[in-house]
Amino acid sequence: MARPWNFSAGPSAMPEPVLAQAAAEMLDWQGSGMSVMEMSHRGEHFIQICSQAEADLRELLAVSDDYAVLFMQGGATAENAIVPMNLLGRVSQPKADFVISGIWATKSHQECQRYGDAQIAATNAVATTIDGVHQAPFTWLPKADTWRVRKDAAYLHLCSNETIGGVETVDWPDMQALGAPDVPLVVDASSHFLSRPMQINRAGMIFAGAQKNAGPAGLTMVIVRRELIGHALAICPSAFDYKNVDAQHSMYNTPPTYAIYIAGLVFKWLKQQGGLAAIEQRNIVKARTLYDYFDQSAFYTLPVHPSVRSRMNVPFFLCNTSLDSAFLKGAQERGLMQLKGHKSVGGMRASIYNAMPLEGVEALIDYLKDFERTHG
Repeated sequence: MARPWNFSAGPSAMPEPVLAQAAAEMLDWQGSGMSVMEMSHRGEHFIQICSQAEADLRELLAVSDDYAVLFMQGGATAENAIVPMNLLGRVSQPKADFVISGIWATKSHQECQRYGDAQIAATNAVATTIDGVHQAPFTWLPKADTWRVRKDAAYLHLCSNETIGGVETVDWPDMQALGAPDVPLVVDASSHFLSRPMQINRAGMIFAGAQKNAGPAGLTMVIVRRELIGHALAICPSAFDYKNVDAQHSMYNTPPTYAIYIAGLVFKWLKQQGGLAAIEQRNIVKARTLYDYFDQSAFYTLPVHPSVRSRMNVPFFLCNTSLDSAFLKGAQERGLMQLKGHKSVGGMRASIYNAMPLEGVEALIDYLKDFERTHG
């Protein structure tokens, strides 16, 4: 049976070679006589797996030794609490600033309010007009030179790719240029992590759930400058204190061992593809191909301003929303899965992560054309 094209926003499609290797090693990892699922996280076999995964991730993103790489649990949503509990203690009055770029940034801001003063430095939660075109809330981004960042904030939070809204920040801001050189940038990069080279040195911390581009659900990757570690609030659970996790090489408590193993296979697959620069070029071609089709069609509409369209998550709407159910039914019959938009915004969404080849995007475009021809 041919595999369908899976456009899920996460958990998402995985590279087939990764799945094939995991299947081959399921009962016996490299002659150990054990499945990775059965291994002690403190045994030599898994320590080797985890150490290699960290080394490969550092190589892919060019992460220097002054950053800790942590494998944690709870997903990016849990990090919305773990980050402030770890970083707010850096300053005498616990405060952090947020760029509201969509629903996920809003959730991060709301969570931080439980632990300190969370101020909005910039927001796209209002409608605006750009070049004479109306933009709805969460479909555009305020320019960085308009952000109001407090110089004594513990950090500035940015969600660099909004999975639901499809808004992406490709160039992360230089905090010195923003007039806040002592404020570290904290980036939730979950849904475009490993989709391109990233400006690691511009951020004090990056975190990402694995289930988009890096592996299965259950693993969260945290890359944090070591100088930011060791300032956790008293209420921070010991298992979530970055200092403890770093000191124990992500083994403070039992980590998500199988998810780390799969992520390690994904990292190796990425290296085999030529690294992140090569993957980025593929992602640019895929996104351009899909957006170019939508831009010439009057049957479908794109909500996001062209300057901030995500390469990973492409929300779109049928102009006649009464056809939504028929569109989704027909897509499923063609082997095009998980195209329904998030329940909070409706419409459709195609997530075209690293594991989605150009052929999958072309198959989607063929269906879009056929549906427009028969229903337009």
